[in-house]
Amino acid sequence: MKTPATLLAATALATLATAASAEKWDMPLAYAATNFHSEVAAGFAQCVTEGTGGALEVVTHPSGSLFGGNEIKRAVQTGQANIGERLLSAHQNENPLYGVDSIPFLVSSFDEHEKLWSIAEPAVSEALAEDNLHYLYSVPWPPQGLYMNKAVETVEDLKGVKFRSYSAATARMAELTGMIPVQVEAAELSQALATGVAESFVSSGATGYDRKVWEHLSHFYEVDAWLPRNAVFANMDAWNGLDDATKAVMTDCAAKAAAEGLQRSMDYTQFTLDGLKEGGMTVGRAPDALVEGLKAIGETMTQEWLDQAGDAGRAIVEQYKSSM
Repeated sequence: MKTPATLLAATALATLATAASAEKWDMPLAYAATNFHSEVAAGFAQCVTEGTGGALEVVTHPSGSLFGGNEIKRAVQTGQANIGERLLSAHQNENPLYGVDSIPFLVSSFDEHEKLWSIAEPAVSEALAEDNLHYLYSVPWPPQGLYMNKAVETVEDLKGVKFRSYSAATARMAELTGMIPVQVEAAELSQALATGVAESFVSSGATGYDRKVWEHLSHFYEVDAWLPRNAVFANMDAWNGLDDATKAVMTDCAAKAAAEGLQRSMDYTQFTLDGLKEGGMTVGRAPDALVEGLKAIGETMTQEWLDQAGDAGRAIVEQYKSSM
């Protein structure tokens, strides 16, 4: 017969065994904890932790606190972190397919973008696998607009402006418009604007609202240039080391996060534009002459992307266009 002391000891040993078998995955995020992407990622992490009964604990680290935005993909790829979230188009220079969501003016709405992504996702997932990454889910940003520190009417008005770039596409856009590209990660944006390192950038209303850019900039022009995606991926070796039950939980949580993230992105769009207005910014559709000039530049960039992406990229774009 087991005594209370024996039972207590057995319980303690079982607890220690469970703790020893539990695994912790740190998840670096580039954006602030209050950003909707980070909130969706936190929900995903909680879903996995609870779904595995704590056997796999996923812990998020927002605001670039564990790895800077430009370091996250490499950190996960090499196993310094087992999972992470990254703006894929920032790595277009590594593989053109990572920039399929940032082809200027190819899509300009959530419906169009989701159709494009349904076609491109398998190819992007395969590209990530070649980089030792297992793709889990991704969430689009709202349509991208142009933030400025002055009123502009045409592309010519952009010449000489210091423009925050975060990807090959945004840097190329700066070059073609005569702006001066300055590489600035999301976590450093507020400081760059406050110090005059950057005077303009292309992003969604969400980024401007989260960073309170009305403290430094005056105008937001809705141009609906593209809808880039943040992707969540795991180190392939770490993923392969999980049992089937844990993989199933993560896959299910990823599907829930993708659906929640899409809805939150759509809901957040008007909310953030209203917030920019309340902050004192001038918000509205871009002048026709500016849009025409940007679309002409977009055509150049589209052709350049197709040349770089080759048959794989061309097949995605052709299939998308034929489906519209």
